[in-house]
Amino acid sequence: MKNNIRVERAIKNITQGELADLVSVSRQTINTIESNKYVPSTVLALKIARVFGKPLEEVFVLEEGD
Repeated sequence: MKNNIRVERAIKNITQGELADLVSVSRQTINTIESNKYVPSTVLALKIARVFGKPLEEVFVLEEGD
């Protein structure tokens, strides 16, 4: 699964740490999700999408084979 978190953070001008605080996880968790090393839980993905005011499918995108 790919994500657009880095782009969405740039648009909102927030850091990984700020996003992490908003969704109650560590900055390292946001970093591993952005790097596509970790797939977030459904609840966390929904919280992240809510911060950006976007539908889940605009922030997280399934790749072929997922």
